[in-house]
Amino acid sequence: MATKKKAAVKKTAAKSTTKRKPKYAFKAGQFIVYPAHGVGKVIDIVQETIADFDIEVYVVLFEQDKMTLRVPTTKAENSGMRPLANDNVLKDAFTTLKGRARIKRTMWSRRAQEYESKINSGDLMLLTEVVRDLHRTEDQPDQSYSERQLYERAIDRLVREVAAINGTDRGPAMDKIIDTMTQARAKAAAKAAAKAEAEADAAGENDENGEEAA
Repeated sequence: MATKKKAAVKKTAAKSTTKRKPKYAFKAGQFIVYPAHGVGKVIDIVQETIADFDIEVYVVLFEQDKMTLRVPTTKAENSGMRPLANDNVLKDAFTTLKGRARIKRTMWSRRAQEYESKINSGDLMLLTEVVRDLHRTEDQPDQSYSERQLYERAIDRLVREVAAINGTDRGPAMDKIIDTMTQARAKAAAKAAAKAEAEADAAGENDENGEEAA
């Protein structure tokens, strides 16, 4: 009986000392989005000693910036690090790109801060709004230097995420984004022109009817 108890104790001890493989929110080889830097790739999950503490970190490579970031696995989600957007979110983003630019009537410095905040939010929809609002067609006034800088940062991040989601290079992703906005604005302009023409024709008919009645 004592032998059986010893065997049971040994078995229990063996189970308790067996290390369980930790569950990670992200895995090596996965593309992610980090708010301050955009799209990156988790290239490894390692344990490092920092200030005498052993900490597990995601090693994230941002190839476009030639930069590597180490994010503690326990703080990754709180930092805003997220997986790439899913197909539904991507579809909504392209619907937003087709919309009309919404420019607030406030001082540029205040709008610039808002755009900056949206770019660094890590939220694809907010990023898309910046691209939509700051995009300019050939027949529109030129942007200021600061506007152009914000626009280029926003569209660069959007292009990288679209490319990563679709598994394409940046070129096709950029073409898709620009074509979406260009076609949508061309349709809107044609619709507005047709409406103006119809209103002008209606006004002309009313004038003629007025003259005849006189």
